[in-house]
Amino acid sequence: MSELFIETRGRGETSIVLLHGWAMSGAVFAPLTERLEDRCTLHLVDLPGHGRSRASAVPLKITDCARAIAQATPSAIWLGWSLGGLIALQAALDFPRQVHALAMVDSSPRFVRGADWPHAISPEILQQFASDLREDHRGTLERFLALEALGSDCAREDLRRLRRHAFDEAPEVRALCEGLAMLEHTDLRARLRELAQPSVWVAGRRDRLVPWQAMQWSAQQGGGAFALIEGGGHAPFIGHAEAVLAALRPLLEREHADLHS
Repeated sequence: MSELFIETRGRGETSIVLLHGWAMSGAVFAPLTERLEDRCTLHLVDLPGHGRSRASAVPLKITDCARAIAQATPSAIWLGWSLGGLIALQAALDFPRQVHALAMVDSSPRFVRGADWPHAISPEILQQFASDLREDHRGTLERFLALEALGSDCAREDLRRLRRHAFDEAPEVRALCEGLAMLEHTDLRARLRELAQPSVWVAGRRDRLVPWQAMQWSAQQGGGAFALIEGGGHAPFIGHAEAVLAALRPLLEREHADLHS
């Protein structure tokens, strides 16, 4: 089985595993990694079919990804953005010894709206993206990236970076469809109370894909902290990296204290 590509960089006793969102790669976290690599050891994962894991035979299914990444990385804080957050949450629930703490960035336990879940997008939106991918791969990606950047007070910069990472190493259509299926069908709400690790849920107030109310509710259910980035959209770590870093600081300080206790 072809291995996942995981780039390790930085230095420091505190380890962080970073999981990117749909159609991206680990490189999208550059604004954060530049600020963290002088104090932490970072493990930047390219999910199956994405980035430099295009040839990986690991299925892009939530339990398979969580297990494969847990086996390939040291015990650490896991940070997941968007799609990557679902995988990070699954790993925290299933492999608590590997996940010391959890940072969820614009990611909730359920991405699609339902009768009992208003804080999400319509499932028809994801279904339409999946259908359009086969007809117009690039155009579909463009529309999704525009939706990710929409609302941010630095939307132009967000979109520029997102486009670069989506098109420099374009993911396989198969992987994109599998990722959309994961977003559409995963629902981990019922398991949030099982979370034993400290967690922080970082939301962009202007996010059009994951409403901040979903993040606030999830933090309450999981006994975690909630941080709201006022001007942030779906990718607040691009234009508001310092604010995201401030939200992560309590987890980093707790991890440092645990390592030296």
